[in-house]
Amino acid sequence: MRRLRLIEGTGGQPVTKEGGHMKVAFATQDMKRVDAHFGGCRQLAIYDVSIDSARFLEAVQFDQVSAEDGDHGGPDADDRLLPKINAVIGCSLLFVLAIGGPAAARVVQNKVHPIKLRDPEAISDVIERIQTMLKGNPPPWLRKVLQEETRSMDFLEEDA
Repeated sequence: MRRLRLIEGTGGQPVTKEGGHMKVAFATQDMKRVDAHFGGCRQLAIYDVSIDSARFLEAVQFDQVSAEDGDHGGPDADDRLLPKINAVIGCSLLFVLAIGGPAAARVVQNKVHPIKLRDPEAISDVIERIQTMLKGNPPPWLRKVLQEETRSMDFLEEDA
């Protein structure tokens, strides 16, 4: 696994969920489209998305991938998924073409909401749709994600 991060002149300030920002991961083969099964993706593109902005944060590349049919088979099946699951920790949303039940459960356990798309779609178009939902009346699943993040931030502030 390799992580390629964008470092800005500001010292690469970490993304916070304050001000409506969230980290969003996209399963991709070409870094342009959501076009991969979670287990079979060669890369995850991770963006910081807010109501009116989006910026690329990092690409996480994987050496071992599962078949696109979702068969993770073999004794090292968990080993292939674990780096991907670890890579999305801290993200709010994960967009994929497909994700198996056990992998989805492990992603959800890490407080990441997986979303399956029917067909490959440009990452920029998906980001635009997220921003449109944030500006208007977000659907129930997105409101739940936003509420969980607000509670998480409230908890962190109380401990300070």
